[in-house]
Amino acid sequence: MNKIAFMLATGITLIASACSSQTGTTTPTVTTGGDTILAPVETKSPNTNYKPAFAGQTRIAGVKTKTAYEGKVIGSGLKSPWAVISLPDGRLLINEKSGTMRIATTAGEISPAITGLPAVNSKGQGGLLGLVLDPSFATNRTIFWTFSEDTEGGSLTSVAKGRLSDDEKTIENATVIYRAAPAYKGTLHYGSRILFDKTGNIIFSTGERSDKETRPQAQDLKSGLGKIIRITPDGKPAPGNPFLDNANARPEIYSYGHRNVQSLAFHPVTGDLWEAEFGPRGGDELNLIQPGKNYGWPVITYGIEYSGGSIGDVIQQKEGMEQPVYYWDPVLSPGGMTFYTGDAIPEWKNNLFIGGLSSTHIARLVIENNKVVGEERILPGVGERFRDVTQGKDGALYAVTDGGKLYRIGK
Repeated sequence: MNKIAFMLATGITLIASACSSQTGTTTPTVTTGGDTILAPVETKSPNTNYKPAFAGQTRIAGVKTKTAYEGKVIGSGLKSPWAVISLPDGRLLINEKSGTMRIATTAGEISPAITGLPAVNSKGQGGLLGLVLDPSFATNRTIFWTFSEDTEGGSLTSVAKGRLSDDEKTIENATVIYRAAPAYKGTLHYGSRILFDKTGNIIFSTGERSDKETRPQAQDLKSGLGKIIRITPDGKPAPGNPFLDNANARPEIYSYGHRNVQSLAFHPVTGDLWEAEFGPRGGDELNLIQPGKNYGWPVITYGIEYSGGSIGDVIQQKEGMEQPVYYWDPVLSPGGMTFYTGDAIPEWKNNLFIGGLSSTHIARLVIENNKVVGEERILPGVGERFRDVTQGKDGALYAVTDGGKLYRIGK
């Protein structure tokens, strides 16, 4: 079994401004009066010379976990896993991009494939995507998921639900409850994560399908692309949505102006909705989501085209468009994320953990008063693309990688 042990001990970490690191220079660690100020974790040069809108919006000071913990592979052989969530009994439900699910124990035993789901289009970035349990799963065994579905005119991001059979071998009565139209003939930027909010309604995310011709739909309130959407468990617009009475908008839209959102989580104390989304070359964003707000893509961005060209009018701020709480340049490539609520590692309490894909680490963010005040890289040396991370019933973090591995991170 591959094991990576982390025995990290430092004093109290103070926060330093990110602005001095915008050029990618490295600041040495300084110790003053017993407190340790760490350099930002990012040392590579940014893709642009764009300036942040406020101090601390990028390249915040580093932090380091002082409680001893261990990261280890407990299972392997998963086939492109995309999401991992905890079941009531402490086991883990995992979906696979090709359209199947599996159950894993925290000892790493992995079940045969669970079948019976609607067909997915798994080309490119498509497949079986977000995954969440019905709040009453313990009694009704209902699961909800998002996936890329072929339909007339192309493919789109859809939401479905079904019942996990008593023998855990199949999904029964699988039904598609919502389709984020319009369809498009492409294989990129479907999103998508899915959650239940405290009112019992569903929140999920979509992508804008990447291509220049579809990007403007992130700003179009008649389109389901590039949005965070809020619906009932039956797929109807949820009560209280910001555009319910707007004849020029889809009533299910919750926020808009998003590029490709594969991270959603509710803060355990405030109840606020947070998301992380892919930027282009540079400019991955962490956003605090408020209903009805416009998050700017593709009008404002801290990134550039993958080719190196500029995007739009080359602006990063515009009235009426929300600024990210934090952004990365170079990118994190944010997969799934979770807030830590356990007690085993005290300094992680209410911290945000985001799976990094191209960055091949898990980002730990310390958030205070809706600002990122510290960043740490977890498992930075394993070379894995972390697709999703969740907290287990035992207080440890569990993560899945594109390479088919299941990690446990904890004491």
